[in-house]
Amino acid sequence: MRIIFMGTPDYAKSILQRVIDTKNIDVVAVYTQPDKPVGRKKIMTPPEVKTLAEENFIAIYQPTRLRDEDTVRELLKIECDYIVVAAYGQILPRAILDHAPCINLHASVLPQYRGASPIQQTLLNGDKQTGVTAMLMEEGLDTGDIIKISTIDVSEEEMVETLFDRLTDVASDLTIDVLENFNSFIPKAQDDSISTHCSKITKANGEVIFSNAVELYNKYRAFTPWPGIYLQSGLKLKMISLEDKNSNNEIGKILKIDSDSIVIGCKTGSVRIFRVQPQSKKEMDVLSYINGKRLALEDSLS
Repeated sequence: MRIIFMGTPDYAKSILQRVIDTKNIDVVAVYTQPDKPVGRKKIMTPPEVKTLAEENFIAIYQPTRLRDEDTVRELLKIECDYIVVAAYGQILPRAILDHAPCINLHASVLPQYRGASPIQQTLLNGDKQTGVTAMLMEEGLDTGDIIKISTIDVSEEEMVETLFDRLTDVASDLTIDVLENFNSFIPKAQDDSISTHCSKITKANGEVIFSNAVELYNKYRAFTPWPGIYLQSGLKLKMISLEDKNSNNEIGKILKIDSDSIVIGCKTGSVRIFRVQPQSKKEMDVLSYINGKRLALEDSLS
């Protein structure tokens, strides 16, 4: 079985590794995004998928635009049975979709959370279950016929990094299942009337207020470590937990001071804060912060 693989981040790298490790599957080409400058020194850094492909001597292609005629022409010369796509970051044009069955691994239970940030959206909404959908790609964004869905449960305390890792394992298993048993599946059209969408996460998404404790905590789960959550003052909330869901409080008031944390009131509910990071300073325990600011019980942190 000959495979063209398209993907860019860690999620895609793990799936590619599983495909490489599977007998009777030959990855004949890898398509990934161009190298990008990273960090303050803007060091050109290759995608994770590229590094793995190089280690396994697989042909690598990094077109800026997959739709360019020369890029499409070059890809169509590569004989393959399937094209596997996982968080590649570009829309496939019709000519490539017609070249071979294109299988996408999307980290949600479609048609829920089409788009760029399904794992974060799962946590933001406090969902109890999520999964990975294997689907046949078409020209729309995550709108293709569903081949198979694998689901997992999500706890109220689960953070985005652990959920990401678990869904990556699910996606890797699902990829091999679909490739090895492709002809036994009957793809099913999505119900567009119940579809939802999620956009790319930006730094601005991390700003929070002490309004609803559950919503604030879910942002913490979804946005840690990036973009993190922070108050309008710029104070980053680095480590928190949900204290209660239903109490009514004055927004931002310090309700309790313990030996390692403080409890902050929200309009609905409250949260416990362990560690913070002031603007342009190092992370610290919250008691050091409030002592430095001379804040006491019933003072406001917001």
